[in-house]
Amino acid sequence: MSSTKSDAFAPRGAKAQIESGLDFTPKFDADGLIPAIVTDAHSGEVLMFAFMNAHALALTIETGVAHFWSRSRDKLWKKGEESGNILNVVEMRTDCDQDVVWLRVDVKGDGKTCHTGRRSCFYRVLPLPADAPAAAHLAFAPDADT
Repeated sequence: MSSTKSDAFAPRGAKAQIESGLDFTPKFDADGLIPAIVTDAHSGEVLMFAFMNAHALALTIETGVAHFWSRSRDKLWKKGEESGNILNVVEMRTDCDQDVVWLRVDVKGDGKTCHTGRRSCFYRVLPLPADAPAAAHLAFAPDADT
């Protein structure tokens, strides 16, 4: 399990302060994680979704390079450390109740963020009811780099 507490962030206060104030007081879940949505800073394309613990979030803010918590490996993970596809954070935002972060990134290396070798982790389409039979099957997105 990841770290659930960090001195790097202010304690959460009243709802009005969380929603309208300027203190960053991230809300981590029961496992000490906060969801992170990652998009390309230039195109807006959704590249990946991952989780951060307090340490990964603090490292990302400190270094400007995206770090995450790997639930499957149970360890801190610097995206691109092995592949060279480092995610340099151009901008980081949080939502109204500060329980999600959004990273707009510039991808270094060959520009691929998915461990499958694709640019984005979102390379398949799930047909909507009007387009699919009762048992839906995935299809590769037209813009997927297969």
